[in-house]
Amino acid sequence: MGNKNAQKQQTIAFCALLWLLSFPVLGQDSRKLTPLQIEIEKQQQRLSSEDGEERRDAIMKLGSMRVAAASRAALAGLQDPSPIVRVTAAKAILSLGPEETVAALLPLLNDKDEFVRRETAYALGLTRSRSATAALSERLLNDKEDGVRGAAAVALGHIADEAAVVALVGTLAPELSAPSKSKKKRELNVFVLRAAATALGQIRSRAGTAALISALNNEKFPGDVRREAARSLGLIGDPAAVAALQTAVTAEDPYLSAIANQSLKAIHRSHR
Repeated sequence: MGNKNAQKQQTIAFCALLWLLSFPVLGQDSRKLTPLQIEIEKQQQRLSSEDGEERRDAIMKLGSMRVAAASRAALAGLQDPSPIVRVTAAKAILSLGPEETVAALLPLLNDKDEFVRRETAYALGLTRSRSATAALSERLLNDKEDGVRGAAAVALGHIADEAAVVALVGTLAPELSAPSKSKKKRELNVFVLRAAATALGQIRSRAGTAALISALNNEKFPGDVRREAARSLGLIGDPAAVAALQTAVTAEDPYLSAIANQSLKAIHRSHR
């Protein structure tokens, strides 16, 4: 009888010990977070601060980690009331991967703040994702702000999707684009025109050749735009551009002349 009582007490004591061991030791976190996870949580908590600069700093630190988990934590910044925080978040989420990043950023292309739309366009270009082409093309053609249109053109060049050629041609040489019910004013901003010419060269589609020739031949265009048109024609390598480039070689602008000459050589090399 005594042995049975002793065994029973030992069993109870053993179960009690197991129960106690199931609790974390005082001062320790049962989740055993890694240093990176701890840092992400720390910055995530700062996003609830009333101080916009603190929230921005937290987003910047999350972005600098360059890991998907940190970028996912930074997603909250896209909804922040402060434009500078939204812009910072647009760059901080790039580690999510192209498609997830594009899905998160596209709504910001319609942000009421010009600064946010412009920087979002640049961020979309960094994804190199063709799923952003349509929305960026729409901003290029229809945004009221020069900076946003220019950023959209730059981004389309980075993405290098041939589907963007229509919008870029419509910007650089609207007289060559298909007739539209809505008459778009001719683009006058030099940065936008130059960015469109550069983007057509990055895409390297012969569908852009005519618009680039038109820009190159247009003596009313600033020299910067004509130079970029000549450079892009060399990148595309279309023999149809030879005559226009030969004329440009004799231009009074020495930089345009030099670029036209280089582009001619590039076309000749590619057709040997």
